[in-house]
Amino acid sequence: MVFSSIEFLYFFLPATMLLYFAVPPRFIKARNLVLLLFSLIFYGWGEPLCVFLMVATVIFSYFYGRMVERCKERGKPKGAKVWLILAIVTNLGLLGFFKYTDFFISILNYIPGLSLKPLALELPIGISFYTFQILSYVIDVYREDTKAQKNILSLGTYVALFPQLIAGPIVRYKDVDAQLSKREQSLSLFSSGLRTFLCGLGKKVLLANAAGSFFDRFRAIPEEHTTVLSAWLGILLFAFQIYFDFSGYSDMAIGLGKMFGFRFLENFNYPYISRSITEFWRRWHISLSTWFREYLYYPLGGSRVDAKWKLYRNLLAVWFCTGFWHGANWNFILWGLLFFVFLVLEKSFLLKFLDRLPRFVGHLYTMLVVLFGWVLFNFSDLGEGGAWISHMFGVGTAGFANSTSLSLLIQSASLFVFLILGSTPLPKKIFYKLSQKNAFWRTAFSLLSVALLGLCSANIVGSDFNPFLYFNF
Repeated sequence: MVFSSIEFLYFFLPATMLLYFAVPPRFIKARNLVLLLFSLIFYGWGEPLCVFLMVATVIFSYFYGRMVERCKERGKPKGAKVWLILAIVTNLGLLGFFKYTDFFISILNYIPGLSLKPLALELPIGISFYTFQILSYVIDVYREDTKAQKNILSLGTYVALFPQLIAGPIVRYKDVDAQLSKREQSLSLFSSGLRTFLCGLGKKVLLANAAGSFFDRFRAIPEEHTTVLSAWLGILLFAFQIYFDFSGYSDMAIGLGKMFGFRFLENFNYPYISRSITEFWRRWHISLSTWFREYLYYPLGGSRVDAKWKLYRNLLAVWFCTGFWHGANWNFILWGLLFFVFLVLEKSFLLKFLDRLPRFVGHLYTMLVVLFGWVLFNFSDLGEGGAWISHMFGVGTAGFANSTSLSLLIQSASLFVFLILGSTPLPKKIFYKLSQKNAFWRTAFSLLSVALLGLCSANIVGSDFNPFLYFNF
């Protein structure tokens, strides 16, 4: 089940809210139980067997967290570390088994005489996300940043909470620990959450889907008819598709969280206005960057090291893992390493150089690097990805433009206007200023929200193109 579906919007979500708000606010554990049960239904809708895997990881991690805390309280730091290592090995082991086994089998098959059959395991949806959440819980307990959760149902609610279960944001346990036992519930917070949810729904259904549909048309152009223009327009459309797809999902998750009284941190902050790769990764998938920074980069020493090579080693570890986290394929590893190279260059000299240049130069540089990155990200076949980059520079193309690419440009021109504007803070600033003026504009925006829901619903019913890209990770 996905958020942008009729089943979710008009059946699952209303039923969840009806039972959740039927429970008085003072019975917070009962409310958590309602959320947990509906979250398991949500997760098991498409893959019922995977529910048992997630429940098992919750049970193991509950036990590990309690044992880590018990060892800490009894002055046994070595014992606590052993339990922490067991928790990490268990959770990363499960993630690795389902996600990376066939990748390593393919590498082993390069050995002469070896011909292992791939297991072709089905990747449990959301396992990359909830594994990182579980790890944050046990590590936070080990660091004594939080207490071990005594109520296993509350821990289960944290892990399985349906707004952020499938594709994030990755919520660190210490950020929501207090909210599991006491959280704000008000009409203003609910209304704010509803607006955020509808904004995310619009991003996903009206912008991401449209961009993705056009990108598929550009990608379907035979190679002998591909032009420089079609290659650049195609990857631009994919860049907008993945941004509005993922940020739209994050907005919906954050909005749903508010509606149930949870406050999740923002996951995107207009990354395409960045003027450096360093800035881009402060704005893109913030929860993943934060997770790797806190649980990998800092423990390795971060930037506070006594030698440059150690800093580069730490960055390499983070960006190799960032790429590998996204998928078990070489294109994702190369995608992560691409950003590693440019981040090292920026730390060495490039950032200072860019600061001396006009702002648009930094923006142009950033978008070029990001677009080349999206080519690597999108094409699992490195040969296809290399060919697409070659086409962007006019190698092996049918010229700069032809009737096909010009026709698609004209058809997608109005969409590009909305995509570009939507990826900047301008619309949000305009809405905010107008809503502060008087009640007329606030009423108008409320009616606009209803119209947006209707438009998205009609679009969902009338289209069979409704993928969520990050479900694959």
